[in-house]
Amino acid sequence: MTRKIETEMNAAIQNGTQFCKANTAVYHHEGVAIVRLHGNKIAEIGDDFMTLFDGGYQSTTTKSRLNALLAEFGNDCERVFAKNFTWFIQQEGGPVPFFSGMRLN
Repeated sequence: MTRKIETEMNAAIQNGTQFCKANTAVYHHEGVAIVRLHGNKIAEIGDDFMTLFDGGYQSTTTKSRLNALLAEFGNDCERVFAKNFTWFIQQEGGPVPFFSGMRLN
């Protein structure tokens, strides 16, 4: 279930508009949308890529924002999940360990 703030975040990315509400912000720079949570970069979204960051905090909120981005701009099966306090990203070939700065095409 996507939260209202995540729906608005995704709309700002699609529309190329700035967005700032509560703890989430979207900025655009040279054709790339930059998403920040509590001022920490958690994603960069371009026309043909998405780069994911944990912003230094592998929190439930960070994971929720990343999953909202993946649901909107990623492949159908992609999602971030935690197992034994370790983050993974589910991809077509199966889960892979999450690392801050991982780029998806």
